[in-house]
Amino acid sequence: MYSQIAANKRKTVFIMVLFVVLIGGLGWLLSEVFTGNDQIFPYVLAGSLVYLLISYFASSRVALAMNGAREIQKRDNPRLYRTVENLAITDGLPMPKVYIIEDAAMNAFATGHNPNSSVVCVTSGLLDAMNDKELEGVVAHEMSHIKNYDIRVSLVAFALVAVVGLLADIILRAVWFSDDDDRSSGSQIFLIVGIIAAILAPIVATMIQLAISRKREYLADASGALATRYPEGLASALEKIGKGGSVMRRQNSSTAHLFFANPLKKGMLSGLFSTHPPIQERIQKLREMGNHT
Repeated sequence: MYSQIAANKRKTVFIMVLFVVLIGGLGWLLSEVFTGNDQIFPYVLAGSLVYLLISYFASSRVALAMNGAREIQKRDNPRLYRTVENLAITDGLPMPKVYIIEDAAMNAFATGHNPNSSVVCVTSGLLDAMNDKELEGVVAHEMSHIKNYDIRVSLVAFALVAVVGLLADIILRAVWFSDDDDRSSGSQIFLIVGIIAAILAPIVATMIQLAISRKREYLADASGALATRYPEGLASALEKIGKGGSVMRRQNSSTAHLFFANPLKKGMLSGLFSTHPPIQERIQKLREMGNHT
């Protein structure tokens, strides 16, 4: 289990470095194609920082509202509340707020920009379908997202996607509204490369963001199994979800990466642009962990 956690952390750092390289490359292309445009970068960086701060502090409330979640107390659902409470003690974390979504789909998510403001939310369908060990496995997975600061990583990745998209848009608009006199001498090749990069960069950035999300899911599976010392509970929960479905009634692509399993309906490119790894692969890794414990 420890090796799985360490490997996923290394992969996530590597992917984040790719993000920085992509942004730097776009900025370099922009300066090569057009002269006198260096002054735009402070504004781009300032705007990105503002966007990051807004997302960072408001995302939890927005995610809960968008998905129709309601807060509960221990008396409302003692089984769920005690499961969260026990795992918070096990992980050495503050007690999160507990929310329920009235939805037949089997799903859950955690949010909050740090452990002191964390939330664990599950669907009524998950509560009805899971036995105690399976519920504990799912909640342990979500608590691991809190412990590992996965929400913070996701927010940074989302903000970086926005920066890439903004730079790409600047390149395309500069090309569209400029004439030959605005371009530096010998920059025609860079101009062509810049246009191609501006078109492809947002797609690549989105794929990197989704890859980060998928890696964090593997990490949370490993961390959750470590917390419960029972990988089979989480594996069994995933099997039930694979058969019964995790597609939510409310379809929100902007919060899909938060959920335990993919909450969106499948499309033609669902595998390439999925925020979650395949359920069967997650089950296989968990059972491999169980065989080595």
